Amino acid sequence: MRLKLTIRGRLTLVYGGLFLLAGLVMLGVTYVLVSRQLPTGVAGLATSVDVQRTRLLDGSEPDVVFRRAVEITRDDALSALLTQGGIALLVVGAAAVALGWLVAGRMLQPLHQITDTARRIAEAPAADRGLHERIALKGPDDEMKRLADTFDVMLARLDRSFDGQRRFIANASHELRTPLTLNRTLLEVALEKDASPEVTQLGTTLLAINQRHGRLIDGLLLLARSERELTERSYVDLADIVEHAAADDVKTDLAEAATLGDPVLLERLVQNLLDNAARHNLSSGGWVRVSTATHNGWATLQVANSGPVVPRYEVASLLEPFRRLTGTDRLAGSGGAGLGLSIVRAVARAHGGDVHLEPRDEGGLVVTVALPAAQAWS
Repeated sequence: MRLKLTIRGRLTLVYGGLFLLAGLVMLGVTYVLVSRQLPTGVAGLATSVDVQRTRLLDGSEPDVVFRRAVEITRDDALSALLTQGGIALLVVGAAAVALGWLVAGRMLQPLHQITDTARRIAEAPAADRGLHERIALKGPDDEMKRLADTFDVMLARLDRSFDGQRRFIANASHELRTPLTLNRTLLEVALEKDASPEVTQLGTTLLAINQRHGRLIDGLLLLARSERELTERSYVDLADIVEHAAADDVKTDLAEAATLGDPVLLERLVQNLLDNAARHNLSSGGWVRVSTATHNGWATLQVANSGPVVPRYEVASLLEPFRRLTGTDRLAGSGGAGLGLSIVRAVARAHGGDVHLEPRDEGGLVVTVALPAAQAWS
């Protein structure tokens, strides 16, 4: 298994390695210089007492004894230099590595602050949550501070972009509701008068188109609202919502699944899932099953239905606005606005949860919504 070192670890190894290399070079240079300075002759390195003692022991001549004493003394000095110098180098090297570890951690502290801020923004429930947060790194105007300031500028621009997008969707949807309401009123008045069958059919078709556009605008308004941060939360049991919203032919297995959130948005989440499961079901012999539960601190809602086989590679696209499966009759003319599941995901993420889609091998989908349970928020 390949060992992965952090930047702090690599910097520490570099600091320690360079220090040890410099120490070895210095020790080698010192050894060479000292070896040149140590005498190789006999002058001044032995006393007459040493000479006589040595001569008595082995019978050697004085000059031979002196030369041997010089060599022994010189070798002992160089050996002591290498031994003691090596031990000192290892001790100081260990201290240098420890100091390098502390210094590297200190120098990388601004980078940790940048990383922590980026992680909090990336782990926010929705893509635009947390963009108001800034690093605001303090310190000298070095590379780290310039990086943090650039990151703050990028966050500010992204925040303005997302905020402008939400305002545009909300404003455009509000502006479009007025002419649609007026057109619907005119069409309803025209259908009440005596008219030819052709005019009546045309009016009925236009009224259906008007209603579909109205649902589309309502969906856009709800999507824009659900992507905003929740300011108020109340106790909501998903099982109660399912019990009131599910039709009689829906099979239910309901257990307490309490969470804290916006009741209106959570009701729309449940209703969208039920409508989606019923709309994209088999024309005959289809079924819809709904279950709620609380597990490991999460309140879960699961909606499964029958239907044609859904390609696994197209499942992720169903959560995007205005995206539908291609090549399936069950979705081509369903009359939906293409916002149902995207609203479900936006509402779930606004409550700190998420949505998971799993296609059934026999056909249909299993949609699971997981929200933080009520006790998890307490």
